[in-house]
Amino acid sequence: MCDLVARTGRHQQRYEDGRRLVAGCIPFRYRTSNGEQKKLVEVLMINSQSGPGLLFPKGGWENDETVEQAAAREAVEEAGVRGDIVKFLGYYDFKSKTHQDACCPEGMCRAAVFALHVNEELDSWPEQSTRRRTWLTVSEATSQCRYQWMQEALLTGFSDWHDNWSKGGDGDANCDPL
Repeated sequence: MCDLVARTGRHQQRYEDGRRLVAGCIPFRYRTSNGEQKKLVEVLMINSQSGPGLLFPKGGWENDETVEQAAAREAVEEAGVRGDIVKFLGYYDFKSKTHQDACCPEGMCRAAVFALHVNEELDSWPEQSTRRRTWLTVSEATSQCRYQWMQEALLTGFSDWHDNWSKGGDGDANCDPL
């Protein structure tokens, strides 16, 4: 049984310029591959509740939290992981087919996406009964990602940052790939 409870409802939801504001993350870890010295980066994806394909944890950014807190909360609620937010990857606009309301009748959303270095996988989490988590290489994740905007976040946000950072650039991250 999970002691954590997922937030529900829209009474504290943030909106800006006719768009619902959401926060999400690309959870990642390092794995040593077959005795090799170099560590392989893997990203965590979860199943969609409404169709085929995999996604990254994301959800509404609420009035009583920072965008970083919202992204970390969604990682716990949807994927059952905790970690450190290490990099803001960018804003990604998309149209939600399922979340249209009075404040956002067209269903337009803007997602703030972060890289989250996972340091704990929970045995139980709020959406465990409806979510399955899967660790994948970036290449595997790209091919299985349900949404184009999430593929873009993975390739132009996460991969570009991680490749540059692991070669000694953009040193503001606090995770060690070596």
